[in-house]
Parts: sequence; structure tokens; C-alpha cells
Amino acid sequence: LTHVIHEDMQVFPGTEPPRLTVGNTLEKDGFRETALFLYSHTGTHMDTPAHMLEGAAELDKLPVSTFCGKAAVIPCLGGKITMEEVNACRDMADKAEFIIFHTGWDKYWGKEEYFGSFPVPEAQVIQYAINTGKKGIGIDCMSVDPMDIDPTKEEMPNHFMLFRAGKVIVENLCNLDEASGKMVDFFALPLKYRDADGAPVRAIAILSE
Repeated sequence: LTHVIHEDMQVFPGTEPPRLTVGNTLEKDGFRETALFLYSHTGTHMDTPAHMLEGAAELDKLPVSTFCGKAAVIPCLGGKITMEEVNACRDMADKAEFIIFHTGWDKYWGKEEYFGSFPVPEAQVIQYAINTGKKGIGIDCMSVDPMDIDPTKEEMPNHFMLFRAGKVIVENLCNLDEASGKMVDFFALPLKYRDADGAPVRAIAILSE
């Protein structure tokens, strides 16, 4: 469920794109090594409360159980993420440890449209995820809040609601079609670095046979 990191990939506006440069070569050194430069919220990544809240839990301090569990993949292909979509899968959603919203927006990955008016969860959906004790939520869009808001003025309500409740967010997921409408074993394992505000993840879903 993970976008490939490369130098020409899309990043959040204002963020530097990643750089992958040759460190060592087979011809010269007998082995290959690549120097990686990337921001912590590049590509498919996990946000943690420390991303926006002073003194909140940093990613490297969280237990590894935070990063995996049963996930309900909710189809939201009609352009909305409301309790109507959740209620259509309510039995599954209630039992899940994560809620993942399958909007199909990843079809625009690499195009200008990806930064457009993608669907975001309504406040009632976020509150449902919090009230039912989810570890976090995931989405196949750039963000769980619209692009045209100012994080310095706390105008990212979904982020702040989730972070204040100690939840994590996985953004820029992809390839959710096969898992849509199903309960899956979800893993989003972040790069572990000191005092992490967020990190790229290798996200996968295992479907039951």
C-alpha cells in the first residue's frame, strides 16, 4: 500500500523532494550504497501527535503495537467520508483497530489533481474513531484535512482531534482496491529515528484467505 520514493515524486507543497544519490558503486567499491535525503513526511508516511502538539508522544517512543492491527477498509468512492460510509460497514468498523478510507484518490498520484479537492473525513467520523478506541486512521490522499488551511492557526481540525486523543495518521496510501470493504491485517512500520515527528512507512495489508 506504499508509494515508491524517488526524486520526482509528489511532496506536500513547500517540502523539498527527496534526493537519492550514489554513495558507492559495484565498479569502484565492490558494493552499492545510496545516500538518501528526505523529509519525515515524504510519500506514504505516519503522522504522530508530536507532528503538531508540543510535548506530545514522538514516533520512536510509541510501542510497536501502535503500528499494526486489524483494519477495516471503508469504501468511500463517492467523494465523501461520512458516517453513512462507516455505517455501511459498521460491524466490521466497530471491531477494527484502524479505520482506512479507500477513496480511490491515489489514481491522481503524480498529477496536479492529487493536490485538489480530495475527500476528507467529517468531524463525526473522526470522533467515532476516537470514541471506539482506534489506534489511528489511514487514507489514500495527501491529508485528512483540506490543503487550503493554515496549520499555524490550528485550522487542521481532523489532525488536532486525532493527535489530542493520542492517535496516529497514515497518509498517501495506495492500491486499496483489493482490500476495499474488507477487514485486513494492517502493518505500517515507520522508520525509527530519534525524536520522530513522523516517518515514511512500508504499509501492507494481509487479506484473510
